[in-house]
Order: sequence, then structure tokens, then C-alpha cells
Amino acid sequence: MKSLLLGTAIAAFAGTLAFAETTVRLGTEGAYAPWNFLNDAGEIDGFERELGDELCKRAELTCEWVTNEWDSIIPNLTSGNYDAIIAGMSITDERDEVIDFTQPYTPPDPSAYVALSADVDLASGVVAAQATTIQAAFIASQGWTVIEFATPEESVAAVRNGEADAVLADKSFLDTVVDGELVMLDKTEALGGGVGMGMRESDAELRAKFDAAIDSMKEDGSLNELIAKWEVSSQW
Repeated sequence: MKSLLLGTAIAAFAGTLAFAETTVRLGTEGAYAPWNFLNDAGEIDGFERELGDELCKRAELTCEWVTNEWDSIIPNLTSGNYDAIIAGMSITDERDEVIDFTQPYTPPDPSAYVALSADVDLASGVVAAQATTIQAAFIASQGWTVIEFATPEESVAAVRNGEADAVLADKSFLDTVVDGELVMLDKTEALGGGVGMGMRESDAELRAKFDAAIDSMKEDGSLNELIAKWEVSSQW
């Protein structure tokens, strides 16, 4: 009996050790400031870089970062190219049918419109959005004309060059592009169920570790401090 118990204990310890030594790969877009972007040194930076590093530290995980284009970010998670998505991804029922999410680490970020003129008619015009986003789905649901682009920068460029009359995106992102040419409209939309980390449905243990780490950051106020620093959302 002693040898059986000892063998079970060793196996459990070995499994824990193996999990702890496994590198967890975090996938992000690297093109959606201030959430995630590449800095002048070509390194992943922004709110989610700081957040992800801190979550990995609290979960006692060794993590590395991977960049991936937005339109294939979920397929490449499910195919195993990385282990979690942390890329400003809103939690939606449609996405939840394919992957699982941690609890949200930010409340829903208001979506806003940017245009060349404050009096643009959204219903009769063309509204740009990044493809496969909650904003693109919302525009289509209104019966408006939507034109989708692979990157958020391309959707903004479409307004500048006259291809679209306005762009709909997270307000925190549009705050970084408004200038003397582009103006923010007064109209905003409340979309999605907050932003969370995307996980494969089979990785319940990993999701639980990140959920616990997010909880601890909410409880000690450090998550609100990061949100305020990067101005990505309202606070908890």
C-alpha cells in the first residue's frame, strides 16, 4: 500500500512539475494600440503585454508571445499554434461556440465612430470595420453598408482616402488615430460582453489558472491601475 501511495504521489508531482515547466504561448495581434502593438524595438507592447506578463507571473507560468493576424487568430489557437489569445477580443456567444474564454479582464469598451465630418449619415453611407469583429457584425445587423478590412489601420485609411464615410471600432483604439483630419462622432455603441482571454475548450486547467490570476488582480486593484494607465476601458 505504501509503495502504491508513494507511486501515486510521485506521478502527481511529476505531472504538476511538467505542467509548470511547459511554456505557455500567448497569441496577440500586435496591431491594436493601446491594447497591443509593436514598439519601436519591434517588441510586443501595450496594455495586454503588461497584463499578460503579470497574469503569467501570478499563475506561476512561463509564457512567450506570438503575433498572429486577426482574421486567423482563432483558427490558429484551435490548431495549436499558441495556447491562449490575449488580443482585445470581446466575449461573444458566437465565439464561445468555438473556444472558451476566461472571465473578462476589462468591462465592455464602448465602440465609436470616426469620420471626416461630424454630420456624416451612417445609415446611407459606407461604414468600415475590421473583419470578423463585433463592430462589423453590428453594422451589418443595422442594414447599413459595411466594408471590412484585415487590419484596423486599413479600416481607418479607408475613411481618409474616401473609400468609406466612417469607421466603427473600439473607442480606445480610435482615440489614438483622431487628429486634425478625423473627428470622433458623438454616437457610441455598447457591444460585446467585455474582453477576455480565449482558450481551447480542452484547456480547462489553464483557463482556471488565468481566471484565478485575473481575480487576484481585480481584488488588489492592480488591474484597474493598468486599465487607467493605458486608458483601454472603464474600470471595475
